[in-house]
Amino acid sequence: MPPMTNRSDIQETGLIALLPAALRPYAKLARLDRPIGTWLLLFPCWWGLALAGSQNFWLYLLFALGAFAMRGAGCTVNDMMDREFDRQVARTALRPLASGELSMRHATVFLAAQCLVGLAVLLTLNNTAVALGLASTLLIALYPLMKRVTHWPQFVLGLAFNWGALMGWTAARGTLDLPALLLYGAGILWTLGYDTIYAHQDKDDDARIGVKSTALRFGAATGQWLGFFYAGTIVLMAAAVLAAGWSVGLALLIAVLVAGHCLWQLVWLRIDDPEQCLVLFRANRFIGWLVLIPLLVGGLFFG
Repeated sequence: MPPMTNRSDIQETGLIALLPAALRPYAKLARLDRPIGTWLLLFPCWWGLALAGSQNFWLYLLFALGAFAMRGAGCTVNDMMDREFDRQVARTALRPLASGELSMRHATVFLAAQCLVGLAVLLTLNNTAVALGLASTLLIALYPLMKRVTHWPQFVLGLAFNWGALMGWTAARGTLDLPALLLYGAGILWTLGYDTIYAHQDKDDDARIGVKSTALRFGAATGQWLGFFYAGTIVLMAAAVLAAGWSVGLALLIAVLVAGHCLWQLVWLRIDDPEQCLVLFRANRFIGWLVLIPLLVGGLFFG
């Protein structure tokens, strides 16, 4: 077995370093040191709200709290299921469950607490949104298992991480309509792109221990696949804007902004450079803003 490097995604810096020592393992389990995951989960929720024309600040705040809690819960479930794999991967070997810093009992209690926060947020929404939210729990539970059986776990992650697009629209409108479904499709393709980039960080360890991913499936052809995913993202995003009744100009503006950022990612893609892959993965939060801000401004002035 080749030696693992010292790279790790666990760092006791920033917010985590300010917490009491007893709370730090839980903060690391919820990835508080890596807020990018919360942003990537939250943006589709906010997109759905903004696409529906919502100017209800309270709904945006509720979805932010829900995304924060459920991203932590998802990470907890993932680490509970993957602790044996994580011990064999350089980047994840020091995660609290993999390293033994926390027990499964501690993780279970923490998971329940996070889910209760998410449920409290969910129950403030309308009945249709509540039903959708409850349905998403199956995807959350299934995702950690997918890397064992398919090279497409990123697709299942896309299904789970973009569910908020459906919920945001439904929370604002009370019904599930075509624009939300188009936005959901755009988000799934977006996730396939950015999480394939992310998976390239671990591809050597994944291949060694038998974990599957789109990074391993695509290999040297990753750039072409990303181009396809991002092109589909742009087309479906523009279609969602038009289907929601917004102007052609707004749809084109969002398409151009997102296309520019995606092209930048493709130009700078270095699939054998883990640090560069992490930079590009994290940069996808800017796509979140490039979609959200035009929708909010459009709703404010033209809604």
